[in-house]
Amino acid sequence: MAKGNINVSVENIFPLIKKFLYSDHEIFLRELISNGTDATTKLKHLISIGEAKTELGDAKIEISIDKDAKTLTIKDQGLGMTMDEVEKYINQIAFSGAEEFLEKYKDDKNETGVIGHFGLGFYSAFMVADKVDLISKSFKDEPAAHWTCDGSPQYTLVEHDKSDRGTEIILHIAEDSLEFLEEGKIRGLLTKYNRFNQVPIKFGTKKVNDPTHEPKTTKDAEGKETTEPHRQIEVDDIINNTNPAWTKAPADLNDEDYTNFYRELYPMQFEESLFHIHLNVDYPFNLTGILFFPKLSTSMDMQKDKIQLYQNQVYVTDNVEGIVPDFLQMLKGVIDSPDIPLNVSRSYLQADGAVKKISGYITKKVGDKLASLFKKDRADFETKWNDIKVIIEYGMLSEDKFFDKAKKFALYPTVADTFFTFDELIEKTKDAQTDKDGNHVILYTSHKEAQHSYIEAATAKGYEVLVLDSPIISHLMQKLEGGDAKIKFTRVDADFIDNLIKKEDAAISKLSDEEKETLKPIIEAAVPKETYTVQLEAMDSDASPFIITVPEFMRRMKEMQASGGGGGMMGMGNFPDMYNLVVNTNSPLVSDILNNKDEVAQKHLISQAFDLAKLSQNLLHGKELTDFIKRSYELIK
Repeated sequence: MAKGNINVSVENIFPLIKKFLYSDHEIFLRELISNGTDATTKLKHLISIGEAKTELGDAKIEISIDKDAKTLTIKDQGLGMTMDEVEKYINQIAFSGAEEFLEKYKDDKNETGVIGHFGLGFYSAFMVADKVDLISKSFKDEPAAHWTCDGSPQYTLVEHDKSDRGTEIILHIAEDSLEFLEEGKIRGLLTKYNRFNQVPIKFGTKKVNDPTHEPKTTKDAEGKETTEPHRQIEVDDIINNTNPAWTKAPADLNDEDYTNFYRELYPMQFEESLFHIHLNVDYPFNLTGILFFPKLSTSMDMQKDKIQLYQNQVYVTDNVEGIVPDFLQMLKGVIDSPDIPLNVSRSYLQADGAVKKISGYITKKVGDKLASLFKKDRADFETKWNDIKVIIEYGMLSEDKFFDKAKKFALYPTVADTFFTFDELIEKTKDAQTDKDGNHVILYTSHKEAQHSYIEAATAKGYEVLVLDSPIISHLMQKLEGGDAKIKFTRVDADFIDNLIKKEDAAISKLSDEEKETLKPIIEAAVPKETYTVQLEAMDSDASPFIITVPEFMRRMKEMQASGGGGGMMGMGNFPDMYNLVVNTNSPLVSDILNNKDEVAQKHLISQAFDLAKLSQNLLHGKELTDFIKRSYELIK
């Protein structure tokens, strides 16, 4: 029997392992299963190249619980270790890896973003166990080894009579970790971390119908049929799918395969995905995966952390910040890469060159896929637009390369339910919607119902009105305008229609300049001057007498501030509510207001017209609304 001390330079490393990783102590099972998986896949490789003269057989990893003995066992049928190899890999290499890891992070109080602990490996067992037995039989013709350690630097290493190839790790679960002797807890961890493990994982047995048995059906004297119960057999309960969809070539999968995989990933998700993007690259880094576009609303308040990150089919995290571009984190799916460094801080990860290349590749791949879908079936793409536009618009804002690509397939729907790309939109509207100063005005609405009268005035003149209602559209318009100083996005209620797109032939006012000078202070006296600026304009006589508009610049800055942004304007504090009250000098009602000698009646007319204008913009509330209703009934009487 050999006894010895592990060479310890970090004082009391075992308590440190337990304390440092306490919040993540469940990952011990992932670590130990990963070791067993490596041992099995390495043996498979050695057999394939003729270096191991043995049969792989039905190699699997077995997890078992003994509540009476308070042990949890992880057993593999991999290449195993000799006595010398246990000394080398467990007492030297594995331990030094754990020691180095803890030395690096034990004093870092601010580092809460350590992703994964693959470098820790075998010694993570001591997070939940106060004693560990390792029994291993190599594929080589040498005696088995039995290593034991009770969490102190002392260990024992003796020969063992184990005759079957592979390694068993027996964890004697500590009193403060007895939850890991519960079947439900272990099954939950296996499902979380290892449901796509490369090697089959057995966790107990289950009963299934015997496939060789055909239940007999008999008839009684009255002709009533009775079928005997299906014979049950007991089989290994294999908890994982060793060959998930993302590990296969896209050419070997059909739409149904992707749909089934989506359901496998998200069994509680009732809506299907809109489409998928299969990632498959092996140079200059290795990356596979499948991303799904779910149906999204226009709200930005949606759940992220639905993309799962794997390393060689072992689950690591669902926080893919720094690996997946921010705008794509609203997607769902799987990314698997052995090239992502997992045992470093998140700040390092985000600065890592390889990770940035992965992020750039994913962006390019998504852009290419969307362009392909648009080109292949534009009509279908248009039907999906409202469900995916938030992601695409966010991407156009945050990623310049994606912006350049997306300009070819990003769509701009109109109130008439037609769709234009940006280039199509510019071409379609360049003549009718260019004003006398050469500005190309793109009209849009953020709410078809609330801005109906303004839309009606614009479409009556043959103008196209877009429906742009996502929460970040103000930011995106700023970027679209930035490419051409002559292109201006303007909401239909930013001014009356003839002012929005000024042509040479402006309407002539029926009121003289003197009459306008008389009228303006009368109206200004009746409206709150701190909120409304009175503006007299000559419009068609059948247009509304009073129209409330919101200056485009002020409204857009307010929206950008509300959604986060606004550039240097953020220092100005909250933008106040500011409106223009546009008075139509050609309206018969406005002439009546001007010529009415009864001051009380004049004020009533102004109040009624003003409240109607506010009502059209959903600005009439509380006491003002109550007074308006009473006044309206009085007028009817």
